[in-house]
Amino acid sequence: MAFSVLDLVSFVCFICCWVGYTSFARRKAKTTNCIARCLHQHRIHWMNELMTREVRVGEAALLANLERNITFFASTTMLVLAGVLTLFSQVERLEAVIASIPYTATPNDALIQLKLSLLTFIFVMAFFQFTWSMRQYGFLNVMVGAAPIDPTGGGDERLRCYARQMAIVQDQAAHSYNYGLRAYYFSMAVLSWFFHPALFIVTSLFVVYTLYAREFNSKAVVAITSGMQVLDEQAQKNKKNSVK
Repeated sequence: MAFSVLDLVSFVCFICCWVGYTSFARRKAKTTNCIARCLHQHRIHWMNELMTREVRVGEAALLANLERNITFFASTTMLVLAGVLTLFSQVERLEAVIASIPYTATPNDALIQLKLSLLTFIFVMAFFQFTWSMRQYGFLNVMVGAAPIDPTGGGDERLRCYARQMAIVQDQAAHSYNYGLRAYYFSMAVLSWFFHPALFIVTSLFVVYTLYAREFNSKAVVAITSGMQVLDEQAQKNKKNSVK
């Protein structure tokens, strides 16, 4: 038999971990302070400040740096894909290497090809996410270039609405980048499947724990949340002063 029951269970557990955590994180971010939720508020503040500046060289440099990071991952994904596809021609050698490692499950050609196919699918999906993120940052650059200067210093409601739309585009680009990185995390779990399906289950759960801890309970979340609160208080103060 090519596939054991444990292999099937581990694969189902992996899918549930990935899909379940993605759905959970999306819902929880709507009601709980986390990296995604708080950074969205920072982006709104950033775009509102941008509307009041005549010189926007700093914003252009920051956006270019964000795009450069994504471009690195997109190009790296292509290299990883090339390596994974090359392994399809070396299945027998890969099987011999895995079999030489102690405590590993007995490998077979069909199962190894399935695992390589899963890795290929994951990195193709990651590439699509990274390139879509790059395109959305390109859209944002166009919107920044078209943004007029707010002569009221942030009091024009129409321009504030435009700033929010720019923040939304940037937020969507960041989400695509995050999904691409998440694919890399779960690809690490798939690597453990080459050794043993039980290890695959443990690693999948560990990836979910790591993602949750970093996105919802890390020190970075605390700092970003505190910064968001400071910006909100400053915005309210500025609003009161403008009314006076």
